[in-house]
Amino acid sequence: MSDNRFQAKRATRTEIPRPKKGEGQWALGYTEPLNKNEESKKNDDPLNVRDRILYTYSKRGFDSIDPADMRGRFRWFGLYTQRKPGIDGGKTAILDEEELDDRYFMMRVRSDGKLLSPAAVRTLGQIGIDFARDTADITDRQNIQYHWIDIENVPEIWSRLEEVGLHSTEACGDSPRPFLGSPVAGVAADEIIDGTSALREIESRYLGDPAFSNFPRKFKTALTGHPSHDVAPEINDIAFVGTVHPEHGPGFDVWVGGGLSTNPRLAEKLGVWVPIDEVADVWAGVAGIFRDYGYRRLRSRARLKFLVADWGKEKFREVLENEYLERQLVSNPSPESPLGHRDHVGIHDQKDGKKYVGLAPIAGRISGTHLVELAGVMERFAVEGARLTPYQKIVLIGVSPEVVEELVTELDAIGFSARPSNWRQNTMACTGIEFCKLAIVDTKDRARDLIASLESRFPELDASITVNVNGCPNACARTQVGDIGLKGQLVLDDDGNQVEGFQVHLGGATGLTANFGRKLRAHKVTSAGLDDYISALVVNYLADREEGETFSAWTARADEVLLRGEKSLDEVPA
Repeated sequence: MSDNRFQAKRATRTEIPRPKKGEGQWALGYTEPLNKNEESKKNDDPLNVRDRILYTYSKRGFDSIDPADMRGRFRWFGLYTQRKPGIDGGKTAILDEEELDDRYFMMRVRSDGKLLSPAAVRTLGQIGIDFARDTADITDRQNIQYHWIDIENVPEIWSRLEEVGLHSTEACGDSPRPFLGSPVAGVAADEIIDGTSALREIESRYLGDPAFSNFPRKFKTALTGHPSHDVAPEINDIAFVGTVHPEHGPGFDVWVGGGLSTNPRLAEKLGVWVPIDEVADVWAGVAGIFRDYGYRRLRSRARLKFLVADWGKEKFREVLENEYLERQLVSNPSPESPLGHRDHVGIHDQKDGKKYVGLAPIAGRISGTHLVELAGVMERFAVEGARLTPYQKIVLIGVSPEVVEELVTELDAIGFSARPSNWRQNTMACTGIEFCKLAIVDTKDRARDLIASLESRFPELDASITVNVNGCPNACARTQVGDIGLKGQLVLDDDGNQVEGFQVHLGGATGLTANFGRKLRAHKVTSAGLDDYISALVVNYLADREEGETFSAWTARADEVLLRGEKSLDEVPA
């Protein structure tokens, strides 16, 4: 804040709502840090930690790392200390952070909607094998996430990533987090507009820029030109959504202020039309508002959604236009939302006559070996590239129609299914207690076992039911917008013992019926009883649903005794 180039921009023409007490908003004169996170960022721009990693910490080892860097600024380069093994969920909220820290790091690698060449996929896999004990999970922000990273190996990892056009800059932290881009950008036959160039422009202009490296908290971006809204735009800080203006043609609407965690909120649709060559400018304007007017006093209120809720979308648009863009945006009705989401799993036509093939791992859990094997298959079948999806899936782009069936067979043999069961396709899980210091329960292994159980109980399910498994309240696997959202917590079993379990959210959704799942009062389920509970729930849905009724719609009207699984309807329609 001492450099005048980065002083908050003050409003000169627009009346700005002022809160009853100071919220740490720079543009209103509250420039003194109000918590330790803000103090740390003021003391040293987190982007500066890169050189210390390269030239000091990687050479001197873990014990040389300044705690302010390790538990703060490292995040701006995708690095978190991971959870020390053997610490149960009951101690998550009790122990200090340093007591939970292991001597290894989790690293997130951004993809930002990029088309990954076979060489890039192979590099990602080999990094997992060489440096991460063969880990390489796919996250729901289109990242590859490694574990067991030694600080000594970070420079070599970065070097390998850079050789294939990838990096971990600002993959975490109070920064422009990894962008979500349509996995089928540029190839889908029904695409409204290809937004790839806009994402690349935002990345080249603003990632690593000190003017945008100190937000009040994380800032999540999504962009899609596909009519399925395949990047969950409702729950991002800013989303650009493909639309058509009757005179100007294809462009993007702008949605702001979405987010989940403990205070979920759906984004506000501004109802505008932005041409593709102005997307980066609008992104910078919205990001600038968040930087300058975002709440910095309490971390729990430091997301953009709180500012949007207080201002309203009309005031937000006014400030964006008058103070940041210095021009008016073109008004245009927001595009209609689709029913449900699309993860692009399966075999689909491209507009150039080729196919794209969407693959489902199990709850995002893969390995470096899996990626190396995938790269080999891509090379043998001359696949153009791969994209990660916001649903922990992989889409292969540019597959020749004549090799599709042989390709699908080979992929299935190495753990990537193009024709998965409902349960494999529609179950997501966050990292969980295995590595995450915030988690309370296991998620990845639990999700894998749940999928296997439900596949055996409902092998021919004729409906789509999503299951989102989260290890804590932070909703990294989107608890509140799944058909069945499971929020990890400690619960009491029938004998009064404290065990791993979940609070249940039912009927959440994005798209046309976007809403947050229904919580049943005092209803929790143990991890051990989860398979039976969900089975009872599905049996009741299949028996009680009306023709064409989705699971989400059914949960909104169903008798609570059926939703709790306390009563089972025995007769299930064939």
